[in-house]
Amino acid sequence: MAKAGKKKVAPGDVATNRQARHRYEIVEKIECGIELQGTEVKALREGAVQIKDSYAQVWEGEMWLHNCHISPYAPAAANNHEPERVRKLLAKRVEIQRLAGALSQKGLTLVPLRIYFKGQHAKVELGLAKGRDRFDKRQAIKERETKRDIDRALREANR
Repeated sequence: MAKAGKKKVAPGDVATNRQARHRYEIVEKIECGIELQGTEVKALREGAVQIKDSYAQVWEGEMWLHNCHISPYAPAAANNHEPERVRKLLAKRVEIQRLAGALSQKGLTLVPLRIYFKGQHAKVELGLAKGRDRFDKRQAIKERETKRDIDRALREANR
């Protein structure tokens, strides 16, 4: 029986959005910086972040990350940050304008896939995503299972 508890994230990642690849079809990936306060950075290094229901939005030529929960940093009791505040994403102006044009199409959204550190800077990997229908989700699960069965059969045959 498997252990119940927190799922492990990939090495180097602070947080991953495991549901995003199931709920959405990822069209394109973009790497952005994120503007954080000091206590937010320390909380990120502890892995106290949740991005399951978060999304990014372009507003007045700037990109913003909504619904990203970074838990308060315990040692900074009085000087802590607001956990659910809207955070600014850092990208080049040309890239933001291109994404704004893509987002104007019906059905596309920006979803954070993972948060990680690159050197000392916190980065967010955003996915330009199109929502999947229930049928598409079932189809993706069926394809994944058949691929897994084929791989298993090939491994057994090679033994």
